Amino acid sequence: MSLRTRTRTFALASLALLTAASTLAPAASADPRGDEKRPSHGGLSAVIRYTEYGIPHILAKDYANLGFGNGWAQANDQACTLAEGFATVRGERSRYFGAEGRPDGSLSSASTNLASDLYFRGVRDSGTVAKLMARPAPVGPTRQVRELMRGFVAGYNAWLKQNRVSDPACKGAAWVRPAAVEDIHALSYAFAVLGGQGRGVDGITAAQPPGAAAPRTAAPAKDPGEAARELFDTSDAAMGSNAVAFSGRATANGRGLLLGNPHYPWSGGRRFWQSQQTVPGELNVIGGSLLGAATVSIGHNAKVAWSHTVATGVPMNLHQLTLDPADPTAYLVDGKRERMTKRTVTVQVKGAENVTRTQWWTRYGPVVTGLGAQLPLPWTATTAYALNDPNATNLRAGDTALGFSKAGSVSGIQDALRRSQGLPWVNTIAADSSGGSLFTQSQVLPRLTDELVQRCSTPMGKVTYPSAGMAILDGARGDCTLGRDKDAVEPGIFGPSKMPTLKNAPYAENSNDSAWLANTDRPVTGYERVFGTIGTPRSMRTRGAIEDVSAMAAKGRLTVGDLQKQQFANRAPAADRVLPELLKSCSTGELAAACAVLAGWDRKMDTGSRGALLFDRFWRKLVAAVPADQLWKVPFSAADPVRTPNVLNTAAPGVAASLSAAVAELKGAGIALDAPLGENQFVVRGGKRIPIHGGTESLGVWNKVEPVWNAAAGGYSEVTTGSSYIQAVGWDGGRCPVAKTLLTYSQSSNPGSPHYRDQTELYSGEKWVTSRFCERDILTSPKLKVVWVRER
Repeated sequence: MSLRTRTRTFALASLALLTAASTLAPAASADPRGDEKRPSHGGLSAVIRYTEYGIPHILAKDYANLGFGNGWAQANDQACTLAEGFATVRGERSRYFGAEGRPDGSLSSASTNLASDLYFRGVRDSGTVAKLMARPAPVGPTRQVRELMRGFVAGYNAWLKQNRVSDPACKGAAWVRPAAVEDIHALSYAFAVLGGQGRGVDGITAAQPPGAAAPRTAAPAKDPGEAARELFDTSDAAMGSNAVAFSGRATANGRGLLLGNPHYPWSGGRRFWQSQQTVPGELNVIGGSLLGAATVSIGHNAKVAWSHTVATGVPMNLHQLTLDPADPTAYLVDGKRERMTKRTVTVQVKGAENVTRTQWWTRYGPVVTGLGAQLPLPWTATTAYALNDPNATNLRAGDTALGFSKAGSVSGIQDALRRSQGLPWVNTIAADSSGGSLFTQSQVLPRLTDELVQRCSTPMGKVTYPSAGMAILDGARGDCTLGRDKDAVEPGIFGPSKMPTLKNAPYAENSNDSAWLANTDRPVTGYERVFGTIGTPRSMRTRGAIEDVSAMAAKGRLTVGDLQKQQFANRAPAADRVLPELLKSCSTGELAAACAVLAGWDRKMDTGSRGALLFDRFWRKLVAAVPADQLWKVPFSAADPVRTPNVLNTAAPGVAASLSAAVAELKGAGIALDAPLGENQFVVRGGKRIPIHGGTESLGVWNKVEPVWNAAAGGYSEVTTGSSYIQAVGWDGGRCPVAKTLLTYSQSSNPGSPHYRDQTELYSGEKWVTSRFCERDILTSPKLKVVWVRER
């Protein structure tokens, strides 16, 4: 069969299936609440064309049917992960997994299943999500997003009804059961509040008023400013990202380029999943979605591509309450007494009696008695703290993502952000086919102007706000409310005009530092402290990234191939700053052999790099042992923020000891000092070792991975987080974008799936998937499998 005939045959088959689906699927109901026992009201269907690596291209006649295909396809790859997420937001973890078990951290910071359940069951019982679902757009979801969500749940439920779960992680488990429409909106809500209430779950669910005896007190484990800075540090290994957009001024053909490299967990509910979503004449987008999302989170369409990085903006603040001397559950505002709202929550526990606890809520949000163990916030007879989270009223992220998916340029990306203002904790970096580039920190933040914070901060807030951007305001003063910007979609948040933004620069890059150095030639300034800092030290990863992308832009004539090279350059910027001095100090003596290995190292974190593992273990020990202000001979200078600080201070106590400890550690594990990195940094999939390149945060490697050290298992034998859904996108003037993608941990978590490790092996070999965006590309795939999925 000729290529032309084959293409036509598959095209006609897809068209016929879509026509059949349209005939059988009545128009979806506009009622966002729906019938939760059968959310679709019957008859939804979609056509799914699978191509290489199990990537589904979902084709449907409208948004409800598209959502159906999406929910079906996600369940096919990730039924267990989705089911566990639904159990979490229903507040049922203790019922199925026991109260003392520990969640994986995907949906909150809860340290136990019981704390997680008390929080999410309280959200459910109070009707929080249902009320947000019912709000009219733009403050609530649009009809299109409601339909996508309704269809998604129907597709998930239909898959469960028509298939047997084979994944051993949940095969036969009672907690794998049909979902309700509210469940998927509750997942969206959990993602929205991750940076606010989600950080304080333990402190919210444990908060109880002091008894009649002496009030409970707790001394901070460390300085509040330092504790807050650590709490909101975006270099935390759990989440991160790099992204760079090049404008047409830096490319070979005058069109834009985008490289997105998000660093997300390799397991659990914050994994990405890859798909294409198409409603003919209405929507056509391809990319990665967070599991349970009915929209594409990071991706591209025919004309624009975008990615996200975790932002430095602090999406929460505290209000210090002055309590009624006669009643610690009442507080004063402008001298008037207000009672806290009592929220009683009951959680079912496996093998034990139900647990009932009380939570306390105020006009500002829930009372919280701590943000992690390091920042206690004791509730005494005179004082308590309430947590304000502006994303607790934000169910708009789906509309922002859908707006991106339909945008035709970087200006269209900005328009989508202005309309919905739905991103809770990320920056956006984008490029388009006309040569535009964009960086914008358009996230939902409490409207904390520096003037307001200066006027209303408590003594502790005067420490935490400058150091970490976390404001603590005097809750007893009515003039300390957050107010409203005229262009904001709702009160208490900044409007779009206040967002740090850089448009059409030759390059716009972010690696989880503040907006300041998105482009070193055009620094972004003038924003409030809550967004991030200006003129402060940058991370090693930011410094290395700026060195790389600024050199690329200066070279010019860039192509998608240059983006691919940057992704897997695996350069370790820390080595360039450390080795010159270190090698001078250890060329002789007992460490001479180690230094000879480091001298011969290529200063990369490739699987074949010899000396990379030795430097990695040394560097981790060094930065843990030596304070940053003692590590370098040349201190940081805001006038030279990329090159400073530099020159290792070899006289600092701990330098030689750290290298000695690294040598002893490797020898003790039976690992040669010059062993290739890939022999001792790997993951095991299906009993097979897959070498993994890349390196940890502090090394500054663009291709970041955070592996778990297990010397007994042979070194780094698993990856917890790091490079995930990677995309390199450009345009050549044709009808189809030029795009390469990679999902590092593959589509499915099921060990029995053929797509459990296939892209992981590609990643190991620094190979890519060619994106099949246009119909001809989809229909000519040698692995093409066309499936019509429907309700029965």
